[in-house]
Amino acid sequence: MFSLFLAIICSSSIALIFKYSELKKANRYLVTTSNYLIASVISLVFISISKEIFWPRLIHIGSFLKEFRLVFTSENLKFTAETSNLWAAFIGIIGGIFFFLAFVFYQKSVKEEGVGLAGTFAKLGILIPMILAIFFWNEVPEIIQWVGIILALFAIIIVNFPFDKDLKKALRWTLIFLFTFGGMAEFVNKIFQYYGQIYEKNLFLFFVFFTAFIISLIYVFIRRDKFKKRDFIIGIFVGVPNLFSSFFLINALDELKTAVVFPIFSAGSIVVISLGGYFFYNESLNNKEKSAIFMTIIALILINL
Repeated sequence: MFSLFLAIICSSSIALIFKYSELKKANRYLVTTSNYLIASVISLVFISISKEIFWPRLIHIGSFLKEFRLVFTSENLKFTAETSNLWAAFIGIIGGIFFFLAFVFYQKSVKEEGVGLAGTFAKLGILIPMILAIFFWNEVPEIIQWVGIILALFAIIIVNFPFDKDLKKALRWTLIFLFTFGGMAEFVNKIFQYYGQIYEKNLFLFFVFFTAFIISLIYVFIRRDKFKKRDFIIGIFVGVPNLFSSFFLINALDELKTAVVFPIFSAGSIVVISLGGYFFYNESLNNKEKSAIFMTIIALILINL
């Protein structure tokens, strides 16, 4: 549970730093690109000092393909130490694509539909890994934990949902893509942890963030954005918690059920962000945010029973 707590703190830090960058009118795309670069470099440092991680070798491709078939046709089977690094690279590249696509459609959703509705669909994306984990791996929580999970989901909806809008009119394809790609990005963390060796997580995270960095860099060149030192520095402060958010989330997924981790991760992040906004940016909490905090505390107690 401690890993989940650290993941929440890191995830919340990202949002609070982005709040600062918005106040300073920093370029979001340049901040995101430098953030991915820093996260990639830190992952590379962790890989270099690890004695367990080895870079993927193409000579093992035959063994990897053979194990790939076995892993996905058998229960509770992981890739071996010989091929787990190839799995980390393969699924990490896919994860990087989903991370970038979720970012693009989040930006489009904010522009077209507003922050409230875009935030709602981004947070509700956790339903994708939850449902897939129950369907594929039978990770079904206990009844008392279900109550806590439902409370956590209600907390997400209460904080983000635009009750003053007609939902049917608000639905757009950009929101559907945000929900899908955001949820799949979270699911990639889970699928790596489930089938790969946990000590390969730094290699996995490197391929996730480096892939996202390359795509983001190309996107910046296409937009012809001008580099600014301030945006790069803000990106550094975002990249560190961004890396460790995924790092600790993978650890939490290795310790707890998926249907427990993702609702608490999202709801807990909302609570910390709300409190951070209050203390650091003088943003007062409204009644629904106070209710969400109370519900999340109860949810945490129930899920730990």
